[in-house]
Amino acid sequence: MNIKERLVAAIENGTVIDHIPAEKTYQVASLLKLHELTEPITIGSNYPSGKLGKKGIIKVSDKFFTEEEISRLSVVAPNVVLSIIRNYEVTEKKTVETPDKLKGIIRCNNPKCITNNEPMSTIFRVVNKELGTVRCHYCDKEQDIKTVDLV
Repeated sequence: MNIKERLVAAIENGTVIDHIPAEKTYQVASLLKLHELTEPITIGSNYPSGKLGKKGIIKVSDKFFTEEEISRLSVVAPNVVLSIIRNYEVTEKKTVETPDKLKGIIRCNNPKCITNNEPMSTIFRVVNKELGTVRCHYCDKEQDIKTVDLV
């Protein structure tokens, strides 16, 4: 695809988040707090995709996300592709995967869990990445990552 055919304008430096399930595009934008940034941001949704049917894409100029932000992103939209752009060229490309441990990212849905009753950070171990099953480090309750609340 040449530059004239691009659906979304190229950026000089920054990050492109691609292959977002279309219905998750605005949730990803909210999760990454893009509304707080002053840099140019392009958010596109419902683009045709061979893998997903429809996909979203977000381009953020002059922003490179931290590992913590990427871990948060993996909870909402695992398998998105992050491309790091420098001088209009892709210098790094990686597929976002859910890490083995999630610290301070999601809430435990067990009301009796200590993390819901004391001021402390949650810790979850990912039991099954394919099914999206996580287990609370403190109360051992297993949860579906698709139904958890973010901290």
